[in-house]
Amino acid sequence: MKSKLVWIGGLVMALSIFSWFSQTETSKQKFHNTETQYETHFGVFWEIIKSYVTTKRAAPVPPSTLPIKSLTFEEIRAVRDNSAVKLGHSSVLMKVNEQVILLDPVFSERVSPVQWAGPKRFHQPPIKLADIEQVDVVVISHDHYDHLDKGAIKQLKEKVGQFVVPLRVGDYLREWGVAEDKITELEWWQKTQVNGVEYIATPTQHFSGRGLMDRDLTLWASWVIRTSDINVYFSGDSGYFSGFAEIGEKYGPFDLTFVETGAYNKLWSEIHMLPEESMQAHIDLKGKVMMPIHNATFDLALHDWDEPLERVTQLSESNQVTLATPIFGEFFDLANPQANNRWWREL
Repeated sequence: MKSKLVWIGGLVMALSIFSWFSQTETSKQKFHNTETQYETHFGVFWEIIKSYVTTKRAAPVPPSTLPIKSLTFEEIRAVRDNSAVKLGHSSVLMKVNEQVILLDPVFSERVSPVQWAGPKRFHQPPIKLADIEQVDVVVISHDHYDHLDKGAIKQLKEKVGQFVVPLRVGDYLREWGVAEDKITELEWWQKTQVNGVEYIATPTQHFSGRGLMDRDLTLWASWVIRTSDINVYFSGDSGYFSGFAEIGEKYGPFDLTFVETGAYNKLWSEIHMLPEESMQAHIDLKGKVMMPIHNATFDLALHDWDEPLERVTQLSESNQVTLATPIFGEFFDLANPQANNRWWREL
């Protein structure tokens, strides 16, 4: 108990310092949400700390090994076009227009500034990073550790043709040795095309920062990824806001929406959707099939590890929404993925 109190006290102090720095650092222009500004003052942190101390959870981590299908790069090369596979958390590999596309590739053991502390993986990725031979495009949604993995970028940088990222996220890539001509940075609503695939940066309601003094200095985004025969939406991280309906009007309907469903709590619902909001976002986007991401890999909140999948499954039934929940490492058709596979109930 004593060690827990010491840990909590240290965390409170660290978060207080972070809060002060993040609110006072103004030497560079900061990015802002369109509908709300997420505040990280001491009172918010204190409520979060109290919740972490008092919340009782039945299953913060899986009770047994998750079902993972191992992958080889030969299988990735051979899979038919418009296929994809979930690698974990929000990491997705897609085969579109005969190209290999990686979304928010995170392969590190922990999502943290250091690898000796911080949230640890429930499972290993279906394919080892070293076994990925070539990637045409890497897409990043924002700079948080569970979406922008320094170790993965440094190992992949020579194998990647192009990185497509929100504004200023490219600064990290340059620092980590990525060549300038491989980096495309976009503002919300801007677009680029790489080998016949269009990438459109669209708004989310979130924030950014990897340290004490860089709060909101890089942009966060969701992505529309489309060709003449496939249209996919990737949410990144977001609270629920009217932007989903706007994106749906501009670029929907979508064959598939990858929508954040996990690491949520009412205390930070402005920047991470509750499952009911994730479902509504999919509906707003005019999606045909919803695939929940941002779950089942790291313990980043106060809910049980499988709660996001269970809640969104129930919501899909009541809202008559087609939900797809493949196991990690299992290929699926972007235009017609297999319907809900309740694999988490079998553990």
